[in-house]
Amino acid sequence: MSDRPEQTDTTAPDGIDAAGVTAWFAEHVPSAKAPLSFQLIAGGHSNLTFSVTDAADERWVLRRPPLGQVLATAHDMGREHRIISALGPTDVPVPPTVGLCTDDSVNGSPFYVMDFVDGRVIRGEPDAAALTPDQRRAAGESLVDVMAAIHSVDVDAVGLGDLGRKEDYVARQLKRWYSQFQASDSQVEGGLGLPAVHEVHDRLSASIPPQQGAAIVHGDYRLDNCMLDTDGSVKAVLDWEICTLGDPLADVGLLWVYWSDPDEGAVLPQASPTALEGFPRKAELIERYAATSERDLSDLGFYVAFGYWKLTCIIAGVYARYAGGAMGDVPEEQVRGFRHMLDRLSDLTVEAADGVG
Repeated sequence: MSDRPEQTDTTAPDGIDAAGVTAWFAEHVPSAKAPLSFQLIAGGHSNLTFSVTDAADERWVLRRPPLGQVLATAHDMGREHRIISALGPTDVPVPPTVGLCTDDSVNGSPFYVMDFVDGRVIRGEPDAAALTPDQRRAAGESLVDVMAAIHSVDVDAVGLGDLGRKEDYVARQLKRWYSQFQASDSQVEGGLGLPAVHEVHDRLSASIPPQQGAAIVHGDYRLDNCMLDTDGSVKAVLDWEICTLGDPLADVGLLWVYWSDPDEGAVLPQASPTALEGFPRKAELIERYAATSERDLSDLGFYVAFGYWKLTCIIAGVYARYAGGAMGDVPEEQVRGFRHMLDRLSDLTVEAADGVG
């Protein structure tokens, strides 16, 4: 590695070693002009995302694991970089990758850099309200078309055939998330009191539909994990950290769970506000996906129930951490809010499971 440049931003946020990253840019992105400045775009318990701006106002994006992360396999930068790089030449819109750094001495943990994509992310109702009805419709239709494009990628041809096991995806997911739920249940004195999670796990495990081929499964595909262009179409798909190979209909079922029609409330407070005028309705999304992908969606009800169940397990883990004090001193009102969300999701899980033929 080259000597570290003297010109760096000494106000870099936590998670960025300004001198180390600037030196890496000097070696791997020769067009970058020091000094570099850094700004946190998205943080939390997921991978951290930073914008990097040079002296000429050129911009890039840097991704690294959360601070203090010790489970490297849960936040594998090399894997995420590999997926996005492989999808670059396909019809799936992803940010072009610039490079991967696996040397922990540079920035304390591995990271990768990609080109900055200028677009908008719809994270709440104010963002969605800023779109015209035509842009909202374009966003919904494009979201489905891009999902179908992801599921049509020839994984062997792009070098991702060994990304994960191709068979028995839902069975493996049920086992994984049930184990996570049981761990969360044991963290709360007296347990979480959610018998529906156990019951629906058994019901789903006994009725898994035959998997229709193996495809790339994004794992968390929804509107606010995509970046939109000025016309509303998807410009880039983001957050590939839990992507693997498996049953593509799991993505379809989870998108249904996150998507809100006008006559129903959002599943989560941060769920994209798709009930606004212009956004396609759930039935329209499914019809479009069926026509584009040519997949049989007669068992969609199972995947919707699985989506609700999986989301319940995820929120159970969040609630258990808050209720158990692992997140520090948080207001009791916030803890109760997670509990209410959890109970609502549990009810929806049972309702969806009851609708499975």
